Amino acid sequence: MKILVVNAGSSSLKYQLIDMTDESVLAKGICERIGATGSISHKVADGRKFEADIPMPTHTEAFQCLVEALTQGELKVIDSMSEISAVGHRIVQGGAIFSQSTLVDDQVIEDIAGLADLAPLHNAAHVLGIKACIAALGKDVPEVVVFDTSFHQTMPPKAYMYPIPYEYYEKYKVRRYGFHGTSHRYVSDRCAALMGKDKKDIKMITCHLGNGCSISAIKDGVCIDTSMGFTPLDGFMMGTRTGSMDPSVLTFIAEKEGMSPKEISDMCNKQSGLLGVSGLSNDARDVNSAAREGNQRAKLAVEMQRYEVAKFVGSYAAAMNGVDAVVFTGGIGENDLRMREYVCGQLGYLGVVIDPERNKSQGKEVELSTTASKVKIWVIPTNEELVIARDTLALISK
Repeated sequence: MKILVVNAGSSSLKYQLIDMTDESVLAKGICERIGATGSISHKVADGRKFEADIPMPTHTEAFQCLVEALTQGELKVIDSMSEISAVGHRIVQGGAIFSQSTLVDDQVIEDIAGLADLAPLHNAAHVLGIKACIAALGKDVPEVVVFDTSFHQTMPPKAYMYPIPYEYYEKYKVRRYGFHGTSHRYVSDRCAALMGKDKKDIKMITCHLGNGCSISAIKDGVCIDTSMGFTPLDGFMMGTRTGSMDPSVLTFIAEKEGMSPKEISDMCNKQSGLLGVSGLSNDARDVNSAAREGNQRAKLAVEMQRYEVAKFVGSYAAAMNGVDAVVFTGGIGENDLRMREYVCGQLGYLGVVIDPERNKSQGKEVELSTTASKVKIWVIPTNEELVIARDTLALISK
């Protein structure tokens, strides 16, 4: 059985075709610059790939390019789209409506579109992706939507509510939702399997660290708190995002600079974080390199992010009254050994001891903790697409 996983952005469409008999990736790629010049990058399992510039006025044309890449030419992996049993879509915001993955119907599409105010850059694009997929494959091929937010729906009100007038929750559903849920779900399940325990018996902190970052506290098998909030801007500093801060900083700057709400939002989301502090780049690799070469602003940016990660891990250990395992994932979590070294060094009071040699590993699944460590420390590469494919298979099998 073959399942196509689709992740539609405002001007992009990522995809993977997965053979569920052995969960192998047959092909993957991305259509970019949709609505502008258009391009596709397509790669098959043996490493061969091609790139091409192709006009893509809308997501419909982008999906057609995807179809041709999978079914035509030297790098085709199937003879026709009829070999695809179902499609799984990644959806960023499910609000309080969707607590689990679900089959697509007209009402589901309407509900996803109705949540666009909570994720304006994402949900509208997801709807376009779903509609383009249906137009290409027809309504007989089942479609499943998997939400980034659903994993966090188990948070109690004390964790997801904000201390603002309650009427704004009642009127606009302003609350903490959390994101990166499929990633946190995958690595927490995998960590439990590696430890040979039921997830319900592990107090776990999962750290998804990339250009976007979030940390989750998992207790009794479910998420009880997470760092991202009403939007993915909340939490701690990221590639271009501020993370949490004194709201008065923003009103102060807005008044001094005469900035509109949109300009303030753009500043917080696109011009801040590692980029804003370093003045160089939003890529942690570039900022780390500059810091090692003596750039003081880059050094400050690196130190700020590491410090904030350690603070969140410590606060979640307190929230759960202890921790049995900490997992690092995402581009930074899987590859930045100095980040892991710093964070684990700050957890000595919890009895954390890691092996420096194991910590040199990059991009691989590995336990960093020694036998003397009271807390298990893991690096587990995430696989959100596989979570989506598995949920899709489970739903269509019913």
